[in-house]
Amino acid sequence: MDIQSPSHDDDPPRIDPAADRAPPDPASKDPLAHPQEARFLAGPQPRLHELLRAIRIFFELLRGFRALHFVGPCVTVFGSARFAESHRYYGLARETGSALSRAGFTVMTGGGPGIMEAANRGAREAGGHTVGCNVVLPVEQTPNPYLDTMVTFRHFFVRKVMLVKYSYAFVAMPGGYGTFDEVFEAATLIETGKIRDFPIILMGSEFWGPLVGVLRETLLRNGTIDERDLELITVTDSPAEAAALISDAAVKKFGLRLGPKPKRRRILFE
Repeated sequence: MDIQSPSHDDDPPRIDPAADRAPPDPASKDPLAHPQEARFLAGPQPRLHELLRAIRIFFELLRGFRALHFVGPCVTVFGSARFAESHRYYGLARETGSALSRAGFTVMTGGGPGIMEAANRGAREAGGHTVGCNVVLPVEQTPNPYLDTMVTFRHFFVRKVMLVKYSYAFVAMPGGYGTFDEVFEAATLIETGKIRDFPIILMGSEFWGPLVGVLRETLLRNGTIDERDLELITVTDSPAEAAALISDAAVKKFGLRLGPKPKRRRILFE
């Protein structure tokens, strides 16, 4: 028996944010409270609507490429937005950003508070360049004040492209679902050969140790990953060690040579 999807061309489902309810709460995490997100998740839409969405996504990608073309070799630092300045992980991220900057790298983060702010702050204090790839969220994503270059994206997946495309390594500080997602996405891209085997550094052995134990004792033991996959990840508590490992890999393995940045072209309005 064939199962056919209902046609969406003639009478597509509509979501009217103003119908029979109060205006959406901007702090709500419910997708249905935000019309754009709700429409995106509503399944197939009219073809013209889908085409316009694809065009908007293309221009969002293009805007990111233009903004980040001149930022130099980057290291992306992931981590929670929830750590206050007084927290030890904030201090560790600040030291890490400083060490990366002294090694010649631009420090790129998600541009928000907490760990992201700390890494950008440390890099700025060491005289380096900082970048933030922000994303439109209802909470926890106010841009931090230590950004030299900032781009704001609507879509998480576009933001992830930017965080990966311009980086020679990924440093993960303690964090939540978003941090874990970013770490495992980077590891998956390396494992499947979609990007080269850039270093993945997990800062904070106390925080990341249990996860590495699960990877080794459960995933490796059951054959869902192999030993080489575990070797993609390095755990350390030393910002200096992290910066040295990244510098060594960037120069020896990937042939990075720090020099003049690409020249801007007036004809392209750069």
